[in-house]
Amino acid sequence: MNRTITRKTIFRTLVIIGLIIAGYFIIPVSVPIILAGITAFLLEPIVMFFKRKWKMSRKIAVAVIYIVSATFIAVMCYFTITQLMSQIISISKQAPYYISKLSDMWLQMQGHISQYTENFPAEVRTSLQNTTWDFIKKVEESFLSFFNYSKVTNLLSEIPSLFISLLVYMIALFLFMLDIPKIKRIVYKYLKPETANKMKIITTRLKDAFFGFMKAQILVSFIIGGVALIGLYIIQPKYAVTMALIVWIIDVIPFLGSIIILAPWGTYHLLMGNTSLAIKLFILATILLIIRRTVEPKVMGAHIGLSPLPTLIAMFVGLQLFGIVGLLVGPFVIILFFALKETGIIKLNFKI
Repeated sequence: MNRTITRKTIFRTLVIIGLIIAGYFIIPVSVPIILAGITAFLLEPIVMFFKRKWKMSRKIAVAVIYIVSATFIAVMCYFTITQLMSQIISISKQAPYYISKLSDMWLQMQGHISQYTENFPAEVRTSLQNTTWDFIKKVEESFLSFFNYSKVTNLLSEIPSLFISLLVYMIALFLFMLDIPKIKRIVYKYLKPETANKMKIITTRLKDAFFGFMKAQILVSFIIGGVALIGLYIIQPKYAVTMALIVWIIDVIPFLGSIIILAPWGTYHLLMGNTSLAIKLFILATILLIIRRTVEPKVMGAHIGLSPLPTLIAMFVGLQLFGIVGLLVGPFVIILFFALKETGIIKLNFKI
């Protein structure tokens, strides 16, 4: 009896180790397929809604949702890759000119500092001037490093592989969307009834959280778009509608935000000598960033089922651990934890 138990334990341990090793090598090269499966799983409630509401067959419902999703992805790719990269290339080519303008501006500022500090002791005046010049050189080096033309062209050389990954993702997404009922049947066939019920509860919580997250993102982006439109009408009426629309579209995409548009725009005007306009754009970018960081946790918490404080803590800790992606990962980890606790997989019945 003990030998049988030992053999089973060893076998299970070896299987788990084998799966971990296989996952370590397979998962990194299967990211587009994994993402396609997750996306199809999240879109499944919409497919079912179309089937019930308009009495469609599954194939037609999948085709409609897929076309809408593909169109949305194509539009986002156009705005975030084509336009953004062309602007980065343009800026990188003109980086030396911008650096020259920046240096001239800082030299003028240094002259003003010399004028304002002429009554200071010589040591203090020299220290201030050296500190200012060191700061100018660091800004210049950072700017040239970030907008280095060879770095940008190397980044562009990765676009073909990204395009292939996107193509694989789109094909896999369509196939997953068609076969989800079959995949569910296969998975649940190997689960005990109680395990299957727990799995359904967990997947339901995660789906609700995802759609709540998307609702929160859209709601916050509308607030950002409205404030951006009002601010740009005050700052630059000629481009207010167009730029506010671009800010809104970019802000809908998680992790990008409006600052990716307003900060380079303000920097451009600063380099061109339009200091007043640049400062106004930087102030608007700061206001929008403050609105997002204060409103987002509350709105997201209300839509994904967490109170604002745990949502804020989860987003902050996720940001510190995983970078910008952690803003999304953090709240979902908390939701997964509560779902596992609700199903009894995690038990915390203790007192100190």
